[in-house]
Amino acid sequence: MTLMRVAARPRLAAARDLRGMMQGRVVAMGDDAYAETRQIWNGAVDHRPALFALCETPSDVQAAMRVARTHSLPLSVRGGGHDWAGRALCHDGLVVDLSAMRRVGIDPKARVATVTGGATAADLIAAAAPHRLVAVTGTVGAVGMAGLTLGGGYGPLSGRFGLALDNLLGAELVLADGRRVSADETEHPDLYWALRGGGGNFGVVTSLKIRLHELRSLLAGLILFPWPEAPQVLRRYAEAMVMAPDELTVSAGVLSGPGGDPVLFLAPAWSGAPEQGEHVMATLQQLGTPLWVHLGAMSSAELLGLFDNHVVNGRYYALQTRWLPALMPETIAAIVTAGGARSSPYSAIVLHHFHGAATRVPLRATAFGIRREHFLLEVIAAWEPGDESERGIHRRWAQKLSQALAPSALPGGYANLLGPTEHDQIARAYSNIARLQEVKRRFDPDRIFASALSLP
Repeated sequence: MTLMRVAARPRLAAARDLRGMMQGRVVAMGDDAYAETRQIWNGAVDHRPALFALCETPSDVQAAMRVARTHSLPLSVRGGGHDWAGRALCHDGLVVDLSAMRRVGIDPKARVATVTGGATAADLIAAAAPHRLVAVTGTVGAVGMAGLTLGGGYGPLSGRFGLALDNLLGAELVLADGRRVSADETEHPDLYWALRGGGGNFGVVTSLKIRLHELRSLLAGLILFPWPEAPQVLRRYAEAMVMAPDELTVSAGVLSGPGGDPVLFLAPAWSGAPEQGEHVMATLQQLGTPLWVHLGAMSSAELLGLFDNHVVNGRYYALQTRWLPALMPETIAAIVTAGGARSSPYSAIVLHHFHGAATRVPLRATAFGIRREHFLLEVIAAWEPGDESERGIHRRWAQKLSQALAPSALPGGYANLLGPTEHDQIARAYSNIARLQEVKRRFDPDRIFASALSLP
């Protein structure tokens, strides 16, 4: 008997057990649906799990946990599937796949949404819209709300309402031993603290309760500036953000214009009085000589769709991230140099301004690692599938900018964007690593989970 057949026996037994216990489907290596099921946002990830448990209920999740333990299978969790580092797909293990659990319930009176583990930002925004309510999300509708929220959640409303995690009111999860628990301010408060910023390191989050907000109007859009003006516009952008009110959140960065050449973009979102917002938008256009302006009243759904053309499933990606205390001349120079030398027209550099309500949450109130005003830098290397020898070129482009900014960056980095090898940043990504490790020992003593960022 070959070694391959011997190795396949636990997988077959696990698949058989799962199929007898779950309401949802089970997809195993070799099944017709395997290739499609294995796809995540980043096509560069080639991990090959043995099994997928396509869960539909918390009971399905419990069954998957029992089977993983019985057959000693490594385990990972897939939520929305917008994963760049491949942590959602454990090689030769069992994936607890929540992508079918996309239900969103709205309590308009309490202004609370109940969101299941696979629901995306677009799902939540669409469900809240008929009630004239909004949620704090990121900038891409396809991102799963669970992963976004547990790791942080920078977005266009963060200046007004805080991070996504600041709006997490509670969660239900299945622990490694199969128990279902709730965590909020009164029940397992230490776990609730850890979930807000500590990522999916403690269990499978099957649902979240998220605070919603009434928003009477939203002015937003994109402004593109010619590349030769990038240093000037970034300098003026940095100066303008010093006095930015809570109602204004503006991201900025580098992407490709219609011809593939780099352009400097601003993406403002104004959630205050419309008449004041018109003046703010006019002022932002005066930071340079715009090539193209698309500004006006928008729904939250329209705002989430602004970058859809730049976030393509199946494309290859590699990311780097830094927390920057300010946009100093040397910082701007490094960003402009990298923007002009992109290894691919699909690559981008994005700056998110962290200010306002998000800065007024006490540092130790959540596990999130920073509460001072700063800019979150995303360096997104992106390229089409093709010659594998080119992969290093794109990765080195992103790494070069990250390394150039390291001397002036703040310690740590955004957990949702850090890769598993960024050891110099991992330990400083949290506000209280000792407390997180204690919660980890209590709720996941065998260290089964490492969803957003593995605790050192």
